[in-house]
Amino acid sequence: MTAQAALVVVGALLAVGLFSAGLYQMARVAADRRNAFQAAEFHDSTRQRTALDDLDARVRSTRPGRWLARELDLAGVRQRPSLVIGAGLVVALVSTYVLWRIAPLLGFFGVLAGYLGIRAYLRREQARRREAFVAQLPELARVLANASFAGLSLPTAVAIAGEELAEPSRTELSRVADRLKFGASLPHALEELQERVGSRETKVLISTLVVSARSGGSLVSALREIAATLDQRKETRREIQTTLSQAVASSNLVIVLGFGMLLLVNAIKPGTVDRMTREPLGQAALLIGGAFFVGGWLVIRRMTRIEP
Repeated sequence: MTAQAALVVVGALLAVGLFSAGLYQMARVAADRRNAFQAAEFHDSTRQRTALDDLDARVRSTRPGRWLARELDLAGVRQRPSLVIGAGLVVALVSTYVLWRIAPLLGFFGVLAGYLGIRAYLRREQARRREAFVAQLPELARVLANASFAGLSLPTAVAIAGEELAEPSRTELSRVADRLKFGASLPHALEELQERVGSRETKVLISTLVVSARSGGSLVSALREIAATLDQRKETRREIQTTLSQAVASSNLVIVLGFGMLLLVNAIKPGTVDRMTREPLGQAALLIGGAFFVGGWLVIRRMTRIEP
């Protein structure tokens, strides 16, 4: 009985000690979390917010603002959505004023010009970022091949490539590495990369990485072969773009000529365009002429388009 009582006492003391240690650890974690929250609140309260910060927060809270912020992020543009919207409004106001002076009924196209200006800006920046990423794919494949040859795992190789390469690969690969650190699977993280900078070259590289991660195989030799192929595709793509640059400039010149003709006609005889917008025959002529100009622009752009 004495031995059993001693065991009971020792067990009780051990349980109380473990329980006390658990309470102490919980209190310590809670204190650290509370200090972190207080530091964050102090940082937010001491940081001076400007009126532009408040306006940007209101823009981001709306659905168009969130869409614009996402498009700017895809384009790699570190610019406030409120400033981009403000630039679009300036373009819309100036275009509306110019067109209204020619013909009041054409003022609507000035508002459309502001929206199209923002869309064109976003598409151009996204295309530039995509082209820059595709141009870095051969070097990315070589870095991954060298890291794999050194015995590193694929997630580690992706993180190393994100540190060594320049923008935009650095940002995109860092995001993939962060997603992998927080528990995302490699196929899912690479799929998100494909959605952000989708291109045929990127799809080939990602497919190779996913297949190698699932079924194994000689990843080093495959990546080195892909790097050589991507180098050849980059040179071919550059030659094609150089050849088609004149045609692309011609497509833009078509739209400029359309508006230039309207300005020239109105300058020769003021009020002509205004009368055309008020008469059924003039309206039909403007619609048919505009359709021809826009159709020509679309045809040229379609013929000179390089599939991503």
